Amino acid sequence: MDGKALAAKVRERVAQEARALGRLGLATILVGDDPASEVYIRHKHAAAEEVGIEAVDIRLPADSTTVDVLERVRRLNEDDAVDGILVQTPLPDQLDEALVQAAVEPAKDVDGLHPLNVGLLHLGRPALVPATPLGVMALLAEYGVGIEGARAVVIGRSQIVGRPLAQLLTHANATVTVCHSRTVELARNTLDADVLVAAVGLPGMVTADLVKQGAAVVDVGITRTDAGLVGDVDPTAAEVAAFLTPVPGGVGPMTIACLLENTVLAARNRRGELAVSGN
Repeated sequence: MDGKALAAKVRERVAQEARALGRLGLATILVGDDPASEVYIRHKHAAAEEVGIEAVDIRLPADSTTVDVLERVRRLNEDDAVDGILVQTPLPDQLDEALVQAAVEPAKDVDGLHPLNVGLLHLGRPALVPATPLGVMALLAEYGVGIEGARAVVIGRSQIVGRPLAQLLTHANATVTVCHSRTVELARNTLDADVLVAAVGLPGMVTADLVKQGAAVVDVGITRTDAGLVGDVDPTAAEVAAFLTPVPGGVGPMTIACLLENTVLAARNRRGELAVSGN
């Protein structure tokens, strides 16, 4: 499943909508100088500018307090030129990450992590949803992978991928199992999965013997090693799976594309157009 090709289609659609809406703004807050976060922010800004969304780059020192970050979030909440706000994680240890996420105006929460947006997703009334799960669902739809009535297994229960993705799959009428580090006999679950998603950040943990013949396998994990970027799924899984996302070039490009789509969605909603998540 080629995420790079699908992401290009999404970005083209976003660019058209951005032109129609006029000026859009996406603000990012980066606390400290974590190298990986620096790369992510740079990619997000470049993608935003490419589709006509103005990127607002907020940098705060690593020793910032929670109060410092909350004050910057408050100012962005009140800035009418900013349609979307993203606080890059992980935050330094001294910061209250949950409090910071909850401070972002829900209508501008393009990461989909505000408790209100999390609750709306749980209720089946999604407003803004984390971008990576949206990207996974878009890939499955693009390649005609049947979700309704299928057995889906998500390995990983993070707030930004595993849990919201399980909700989206459930709302699409899949029978969903969430596995994690405490799951006993992982294969008993994964070998029943028509759709298998790995999102734990452990290189090569999903081997061919964990994959059902003909399954659709989505590799969300990405780890930098001496051999380059690798995913959670061992390449041998391709011998069993009907569909498999590559790393890189699979879910990663879709995450950024869906973040931009969320920014347009937020802008439309703030302008009173009442758009629906995922459209």
